[in-house]
Amino acid sequence: MGPTRAQFVQYAPAALAVVPLVAGPWSALAAAAAGAGAWAVNVSAPVLRSLIGCGFTATGCGIAAHEVLAAGGNPLIALGLAVPAGAAALAHHRNITGHTPALVPATTGAVAAVGLTSQEQLITAYWKEFISGPTQTEDRKLIQPGANLEHLAIEADDDHVSFTGIITLPQGQQVRVRASDIASVYRVPVSQVDLGDPKHYAPNALPVTVHLKVPAAQPQIAAGTPTTPEEVWAAYVGVPEGAMPGTTLTVTRYDGPLDWEGIATRDRRAIGTVNLQDLAGNLELETIQIALAPGDKPSQMGVRVMREHALMHGTMLSSVLDELSMDSRGYVRAGTYVDGRAALLPLAQPGSGARHLYLVGGSRSGKSGLLEQILLSAHRSGIAVVLASPQAGTIAGAHLAAHCGDGLDEAMGALRLAYAMMLDREARYRSPAFPFTDPLVLVVIDEAHMLLSASSPHHLEAKAIVEQLTRRSLKRGIGVVLATQTPLAEDLGNSTVIRSQLLIGGGAVFLRCAKGQGSLVGANAVEGAEGIDLSMIPSQWPGQYAKVSNRDMSGLATEAAATPEDGTFGLGYLLTPGSQAVQFRSLHLDVAPASLAGGQPPVGIEDCDAWRERDAITQTPMVDKRGKNLIGSLADLLAAAQGAPSSQEAPHHPGGPQAIAGSSRPGAPGVAAGAPDGQELIKPRILELLREQSIPMTAETIARKLGTSAKNIKPRLSELKKRDEVTNENGLWRAA
Repeated sequence: MGPTRAQFVQYAPAALAVVPLVAGPWSALAAAAAGAGAWAVNVSAPVLRSLIGCGFTATGCGIAAHEVLAAGGNPLIALGLAVPAGAAALAHHRNITGHTPALVPATTGAVAAVGLTSQEQLITAYWKEFISGPTQTEDRKLIQPGANLEHLAIEADDDHVSFTGIITLPQGQQVRVRASDIASVYRVPVSQVDLGDPKHYAPNALPVTVHLKVPAAQPQIAAGTPTTPEEVWAAYVGVPEGAMPGTTLTVTRYDGPLDWEGIATRDRRAIGTVNLQDLAGNLELETIQIALAPGDKPSQMGVRVMREHALMHGTMLSSVLDELSMDSRGYVRAGTYVDGRAALLPLAQPGSGARHLYLVGGSRSGKSGLLEQILLSAHRSGIAVVLASPQAGTIAGAHLAAHCGDGLDEAMGALRLAYAMMLDREARYRSPAFPFTDPLVLVVIDEAHMLLSASSPHHLEAKAIVEQLTRRSLKRGIGVVLATQTPLAEDLGNSTVIRSQLLIGGGAVFLRCAKGQGSLVGANAVEGAEGIDLSMIPSQWPGQYAKVSNRDMSGLATEAAATPEDGTFGLGYLLTPGSQAVQFRSLHLDVAPASLAGGQPPVGIEDCDAWRERDAITQTPMVDKRGKNLIGSLADLLAAAQGAPSSQEAPHHPGGPQAIAGSSRPGAPGVAAGAPDGQELIKPRILELLREQSIPMTAETIARKLGTSAKNIKPRLSELKKRDEVTNENGLWRAA
């Protein structure tokens, strides 16, 4: 390939300076060729005049030197005539310094030194030279041939120079030019190049803005005072009494003292739990202005400081309708992370079953809105819902549920139905892997503390049912969404089983709680959310109190709608399996979620015994008067619901229940004499019952079916377990 335009203009004078020594009168032809070439490549007028002047000087010197040599004169005189040609070349090089700058127009100040037309020419020249072509040399590859810069516009003032344009390609092609490519061409930081989001523009047309020169980022402050984030961090945060002692800060993005990001690092030691309130005090900021993002290494943690919180304006529900349905991995859109990424919640796990969700949030935190959003996502994803809402009338989308228990007693009935559905599916599906022939089911329990706390009249039964659901339901395609007002253990009936199973089997959402009730440390610690205090999430954004004080006495605006800026509802932390809790905000309900269901009926539950007998099941207590011995089989549950003894108490013994009862008498046929209660035959009968029923049973249920007492059954079960003939899981026995 030939020389580039800039190379031609710079090196043509040097050629003119050498020509007089060898070419003589031919130097006139060389000068003319250089001038014509400069005009052809469309250089600016000052450069062209300088090149013509250099050509005249070199031509005269060349002719004179040739005449001296032809007349036999002293060669030193001919050599001396070349000096003016060299001086003319040097003068030309100085003349073009302001018109063909190096590849840093923003730092040399050359762009601001010329007129608007010259700036456009220079910017376009570099774009074609390195990005779009057609100019290309052998040792350099264009970034994307044909990616032209159209609609170029330049803005310039004393301390700022930038240009905008549209990267355009023929129809059917896609823009592949990256911000880093443009930054390397114009020698500016990547942060000074803004490319449009490809999702909002055509693939072959992408807007671009490049800031060639920007104002100084940091103001001048008196010497000795910490000014940069690194200095402030070292002075107040990394010191022994600071919020993160022993750490150093590396800033990765800086757009002012109240808008930067960085990574805090502690040398070969874990950072551990960070008190966000103490960190805000060290940096003289409000707590809401800081977000932490734990990384993969325990010795590092991401830090973000925001002038205006990134989630203050929220994400509208109506703008992400296509993301509310469950994707192929089982996730739905729940909101937006603080870094702008979509926040996703798991509702199912392909090939495995359903997922649980633990939701914590006090009054006006956005908990009910997120539950309505989950109901809509389940409806759009073909997931059936059993809703238990002890506080009647609080869920606007309750009609999207296949069964709704609205009120305290009705909510308890919904839990009984959910447990019956699990027993029904366990009886119908022998394999541990759920084959998904029936729809996924979400058991949504709002205000769960009203059912599980020790003060609830349904405390013992609700606790027993929820423990079994969280332990056993996932493989049967039944997930539990449990919502409480605080993360305190008493809200879950002081059951460590419920919380641990919820967190193991799915994700967790933590929203604002009342003061003193939101700490996730100590007894309420949650792995992945260490050190978070939910009561530190403010109810208002900074500056909102002053806004409220400006009273409007014109009357109540009955048609006014809440905006995301009116409060921090929905702001909290999202914890998904295998990750750290990250700050996010749920979607802003600019439209009622239930109105987006399209008038379709709720997703139905399969036709099965538990569903057909749901009215009786919801009214049937499943524990005894002491709150123990939860019914362990579908047959016993249906028998209790029908108000009759189970038909399976002794279905496989010749002679019926009387024969079983009589077989315990000494001297009965087939029983060894002197064996009290027929213990010699209890173990075979236990195995026969467990193998034919193929459902887990408690020892009490086995004893009742065999017509004997539990004290005779339990030792035999232990003996069978030692021989690996039966297994015991959480008090439920089954054949091995």
